Amino acid sequence: MSEFRLGDVIDDHCVKCRRITNHSIVSLLTGAPAKVRCRTCYHDHDYRHEQAPPSKKDLKKQELFKEVLSAAGRPEDGEAPPPKAEKPAKSRKKA
Repeated sequence: MSEFRLGDVIDDHCVKCRRITNHSIVSLLTGAPAKVRCRTCYHDHDYRHEQAPPSKKDLKKQELFKEVLSAAGRPEDGEAPPPKAEKPAKSRKKA
């Protein structure tokens, strides 16, 4: 990977623009971009590595899913799942 310098132009996800746009590096931390400025709306933010933050709707879905799993009595990590009950064999009658 190439070395970054202040003022270099890189791509990143802008929360205000809600898309990936060109950004200028504003600050560096251990040679990697720490803060960037959107070149479209001039908004400063942390460098996000071109990843959009999860939407609030998705976070809510994850919380609800975890609640359902805990209510269903999911086995704890490390425990063996309960054995499955065998189905009785179906008998066929010939006419």
